[in-house]
Amino acid sequence: MQKKEYSVEIGGKTMTAEFNDWADQANGSVLVRYGNSAVLATAVMGKESDKDYFPLSVEYEEKFYAAGAILGSRFMRREGRPSDEAVLSGRMVDRTIRPLFPKGLKREVQVIITVLSIEEYDTDILAINAASLALATSDIPWNGPVSSLRIGLEEGNDALIVNPTYKQREEELPPKALMDLTVCGKDGLINMIEVGAREIDESVLEKALTRASEEIEKMQTWQKMIIAERGREKQAFKVPETTPELEAAFAELVAPKLNASAGKLIKQELGPMKSEWMKMATEKLPDMHSGQIDSYYEERLDAFVHKLAIEEGKRVDGRALDEIRTLFAQAGGVSPVIHGTGIFYRGETHVLAALTLGGPGDAQLLDTIENQDTKKSFMLHYNFPPFSVGETGRVGGMNRRMTGHGALAEKALRVMMPPKDVFPYTVRIVSECLASNGSTSMATVCAGTIALMDAGVPIARPVAGIAMGLMSDAKEGKYKVLTDIQGPEDHHGDMDFKVAGTSLGVTAVQMDVKVDGVPLKVLAEAFAQAKIARMQILEVITKEISAARADISPRAPKILTTVVKKDQIGLVIGPGGKTINGIRERTLCDDITIEEDGTIFVTGRNGTAEAALKEIVDLTREYMVGDKFEGPVVRLMDFGAFVKIGPNNDGLVHVSEVAPFRINKISDALALGDIVPVVLKEIDEKGRYNLSIKAADPEWAARKGLKPAEGGGDSHGRRDSKGPPRHRI
Repeated sequence: MQKKEYSVEIGGKTMTAEFNDWADQANGSVLVRYGNSAVLATAVMGKESDKDYFPLSVEYEEKFYAAGAILGSRFMRREGRPSDEAVLSGRMVDRTIRPLFPKGLKREVQVIITVLSIEEYDTDILAINAASLALATSDIPWNGPVSSLRIGLEEGNDALIVNPTYKQREEELPPKALMDLTVCGKDGLINMIEVGAREIDESVLEKALTRASEEIEKMQTWQKMIIAERGREKQAFKVPETTPELEAAFAELVAPKLNASAGKLIKQELGPMKSEWMKMATEKLPDMHSGQIDSYYEERLDAFVHKLAIEEGKRVDGRALDEIRTLFAQAGGVSPVIHGTGIFYRGETHVLAALTLGGPGDAQLLDTIENQDTKKSFMLHYNFPPFSVGETGRVGGMNRRMTGHGALAEKALRVMMPPKDVFPYTVRIVSECLASNGSTSMATVCAGTIALMDAGVPIARPVAGIAMGLMSDAKEGKYKVLTDIQGPEDHHGDMDFKVAGTSLGVTAVQMDVKVDGVPLKVLAEAFAQAKIARMQILEVITKEISAARADISPRAPKILTTVVKKDQIGLVIGPGGKTINGIRERTLCDDITIEEDGTIFVTGRNGTAEAALKEIVDLTREYMVGDKFEGPVVRLMDFGAFVKIGPNNDGLVHVSEVAPFRINKISDALALGDIVPVVLKEIDEKGRYNLSIKAADPEWAARKGLKPAEGGGDSHGRRDSKGPPRHRI
């Protein structure tokens, strides 16, 4: 085997790129290690495509052997479809490398990331850097390299952490992670950002991006050194040139319509205008490939939208550059069956968020190489049906876009959720995108916030999100930042910069670009404009509903809580789950969940939770002398009666403890099934319970009509120490 290694120190740890002949059939491949985490990246370029877009695919392959584990299901040991974490990691790689391919490239390119080992460091950062090296050292046309790292910040610590470990990124255990920033860039530009944060000020994010840029440049120098030594000559690629005939056709068929529009392009008109162009241009230029005709149309429309913003300060819908479209918010009012709903409009983007409350047992069990046997109690699922953009198409299932948009909105809201000891419910929000014309993910954040408050979830503060855009001219050094981009501005713009947060700070950021990257000063300007817009949106939301409703829906389950000692957990569960299952069956409660620390959550409706909790409390009760009970007589002996005082406990009422006077026989006073008051008089050395009726209620015997036996006294037997074995806890 042939191999050569190159190393660089990043964040106090060594990152190593190993080039070997493992995958020598690929155009490019590399093995990248950081700590005990490692990934293999391969890049292959295939045949020319007849599609009118660049057919790039990025696959992020997780295998359980990388975590030293075997897949959890007894019936399926082979990995199935990618986990959400794998989809999101693959999307980050895609979003970083895609803008750096030459415009007009139509050959199939596939990048596969195989996670070989994962321990203290997340492999998504390694995947981006490995993909960069695999592409940059291959013969595939690509304008890299690009570098990536993560910046963290912990509670009570002002120092930024470069490439924090999983433990340092923990949100629950002290010190809490305040920020988790993934950033990619090259040559002083930023081209991909992903942030989850706890209401971080924009200035902190700008400081973190500056720190990240310093480390990125160090990695860029390292990658360029490797490329200079072993990079292959790139395959020739020539952008298809326009022809005078193509230019003339556009000038005749489309340019007059653009000029007549006075700069206003309505989304509903763009589709028909393009369809008409494709039909008529194909007829005029029968020898020209339809992909070239399509690409030229998109280039000219891009140029039109850019010129409109940069030179004239105008937008395609006539708004000011920093103007938000018309906003609307509604809490509830959809259906009394749903536990909470939120409707949010921003222009032609309309989203319904529907929320369901469940018990702790409804939490999602995660079984991935990153999260094994952990539970997720807050979920947000995002749906984007074809009718939302006026199209027909396949309904059902998930795609990467839906997974990514849902994860972003979930990240934005998650840090505002109440702790489990305050609100033990499992919460699921489903976002239904009803109409889309720009940034349904940020509209989902807004609708989700409304649904949470409508459902009575005591979130810390409302969250809102906004999408910012950019029109730039790199040659002239000119640019314009746009607030609240709509469809055409997203499609033809240079940046999609989504920022979500509260009145106090940022909770989530996601940025993608269509250019090589964006300077830090432009991002600072975008952050400032996004904050102003966020406050305007929050004002609309809080005017509709200012805080969580005082009560949850009466249709939602009720959750009751108790805590038992750890050594009593087995008692509640019982052999093979017999005891806990019996409680469920008798009380008809929805669920009983037991935590490792002894906290028990009982979920139910219509009094079933109360009944189940009572059984658990009675079962685990620790009895003390003086405790009073009412219980049935379960057994009669010559010397007394046994009375049930708990689910698994009974005690002896000696015949002398029934009445304040002597009785002849226990059967003269008690019968099986009688409900009698008792007090715990003694717990003997063997843990047996001695009870007394007369001490619990001195008048009980008189009310019962009992009379003293002839001869009086209390000589009617003492406890028989050789009696039957006694019950104990």
